[in-house]
Amino acid sequence: MKQQVEVKELKEGKYVLIDEEPCVIKSISKSKPGKHGSAKARVDAIGIFDNQKRSIVGPVSDKIYVPLVERKNAQVITITGDVAQLMDMADYSTFELPIPEEYKERVKEGEEISYLTAMGKMKVDMR
Repeated sequence: MKQQVEVKELKEGKYVLIDEEPCVIKSISKSKPGKHGSAKARVDAIGIFDNQKRSIVGPVSDKIYVPLVERKNAQVITITGDVAQLMDMADYSTFELPIPEEYKERVKEGEEISYLTAMGKMKVDMR
């Protein structure tokens, strides 16, 4: 799911949709309106799921989509190699997610972890 907002309402640390990929905003720079135009904004962001840098430039009055990113909790059922089988703590559904390298030491069977979900994608995120 996604909603539309104006570029001037975006803030660092929040989420934005660039090239249909949910991204976290790292920086926003705005220029003053010129003699013949409106104020412009440059938004630099990093993809939540693919870690690619993306940026957009446009008028601050342009509308842009913002993804609805949810942080949920799940219990680790089993770990097979780099993949954890998880059970959502709200609806008890089970699914598998790869364990990112930086969290391998912290993900243990039987423990609760958090994960992000947005635009039909999911990822382990223990921040």
